[in-house]
Amino acid sequence: MDRAAKRELVATLHNVFKDTGVIVVAHYAGLTVAQMTELRRRVKEAGGSVKVAKNRLAKLALRDTDAEGIADLFKGPTCIAYSPDPVAAAKATVTYAKENDKLVILGGAMGKTVLDAAGVKALADLPSLDELRAKLIGLVQAPATKVARVLTEPGAQIARVLQAKATKGEAA
Repeated sequence: MDRAAKRELVATLHNVFKDTGVIVVAHYAGLTVAQMTELRRRVKEAGGSVKVAKNRLAKLALRDTDAEGIADLFKGPTCIAYSPDPVAAAKATVTYAKENDKLVILGGAMGKTVLDAAGVKALADLPSLDELRAKLIGLVQAPATKVARVLTEPGAQIARVLQAKATKGEAA
């Protein structure tokens, strides 16, 4: 890799580290190409990306970002999973790490907060932004449907009483 390509990679990673919601750092030693491709696919489906970069270049890219505190995690064969959604990359990476014990989560960062492996796993247990939005919409809609049901129920009860009286009158 020549100097220009290294500079470009550092600049790209710097922008990623500045603008991302969560960064997960993991060791991938022992993963086959197919397994690494599967990890990339899963993280991409969740809305994130996986990047393998030289540790020295990743540490350079971390300078002057909120995630600067995770520089110590870059030792050995590391990969970086990141996403704008603060939960997506963590959830996909932790799920894959449970299935494949060769992927070892070292830690990560969410904004200025440095996370250890347990923190990343706890973050992965949280619902995603889409799930939270769906729950919020459900909570907002529930009172409206209850109000509509309360307003229509007295009329429905009167109709049932009249129907019962009519049925009773025909039987007599």
